Amino acid sequence: MKRLDPDKLFVEFRPGVTKNAPLLGRKYTLTHSDITAELFLTLGLTYAYDKITQMRDEVLEEWRIENGRPYLYVYVYVDGQYGSHQSAVRNAIFRRELPLALEAIRYGDRYFFEAYPELDHAPIFIRFDSIDPRYNRYEYWGYPKDYK
Repeated sequence: MKRLDPDKLFVEFRPGVTKNAPLLGRKYTLTHSDITAELFLTLGLTYAYDKITQMRDEVLEEWRIENGRPYLYVYVYVDGQYGSHQSAVRNAIFRRELPLALEAIRYGDRYFFEAYPELDHAPIFIRFDSIDPRYNRYEYWGYPKDYK
């Protein structure tokens, strides 16, 4: 797994979200630059649709509650702008880069996790969205603490 370079992570808090609130409604949009290898994390009450490009290689994440317990729901769009023709390649790239993305999100929102350390033990579930059944999956990916 590539290690996060904190100097290449830029974090933006949008209105309604602070370093320690809220839990429900807290949404993360992670994008990147292929040229500079910089990561851009936006936290808001809605996803940062203005940061999403035609490449559709963003990682979207939000806190959800099920049976009274929080979990992180992560969404990636495997098919992207080229449809299912590139799904195998994009699926491989997402799987290779998701640990770095999860580390960036965990680090970028570290003060939130310091305020609520129990959330480091909330499960992470990733939705790989594809029209191809081979890549259309919902998977458990550990806990935020695994990406510190």
